[in-house]
Amino acid sequence: MFSFNKNPVGIFDSGVGGLTVFDQVKKVLPGESVFYLGDTARVPYGSKSVDVVKHYSLTNVNLLMALGVKAVVVACNTASAAALSFLQERFPNFNIIGVIEPVVEYLLTRPELKRIGIIGTNTTILSGAYQKALIRGNKDLDISAKACPLFVHLVEEGLFKGEITEMAIDMYLSEMKKNPPDALVLGCTHYPMLRSVISDYFGGKVEILDTAFYTAKKLAGILSENDMVNCVSNENDRFFVTDDPNSFKATAELFLGYKVGNVFHI
Repeated sequence: MFSFNKNPVGIFDSGVGGLTVFDQVKKVLPGESVFYLGDTARVPYGSKSVDVVKHYSLTNVNLLMALGVKAVVVACNTASAAALSFLQERFPNFNIIGVIEPVVEYLLTRPELKRIGIIGTNTTILSGAYQKALIRGNKDLDISAKACPLFVHLVEEGLFKGEITEMAIDMYLSEMKKNPPDALVLGCTHYPMLRSVISDYFGGKVEILDTAFYTAKKLAGILSENDMVNCVSNENDRFFVTDDPNSFKATAELFLGYKVGNVFHI
């Protein structure tokens, strides 16, 4: 079996939420080593201005490129909404993808899904990035969107279920529950950790879509098209954080369900 490109894939997020993308990339592309950058000193991005998010995102891409990555996944919905096109214009000959378009592309192949719900951070929802991308593809879609900012804090505290989490879900989604969507997009990479409890809240009748899965599939397609897939098993994963590595390591192990090594402060 031939290895086309052994360079790592780069992933960045404002904190730990992008580990859901990391997890899916490792499942879809098991031969790839992944360098993950969590900007934990400046989390969350969801409450920052567009210009600030662009600045942070550019810094993150520059760091990952200096580490020799062959492609970058912007594993943050806020940064994907605010900065992806800016980054792609800045680096026109480098593969940079976000987490919005892949799931939108999937939804547009499912015409039976007519009512789409979207949940995310304040910045992601107010940007209208998902709504605009979906309407460009199908103007007849019925789209509802809701910012659920507390979900990030619940996940980062490891509160993936329980009374407090259920109360927060009801507080944000009770209106949506009255007229449920056919599919609900988890428009923040933290939210897949709440997937089962959100599904239960809707009685299992709403298709819950994890953007991380579709992003990993999109990345796999791009690497394959450009003969950049590493076909030889490679476990040289590294994690870089801008704040306390020990705090990140503890939370990462909650997200991934296994011991995490190679965590570096950068």
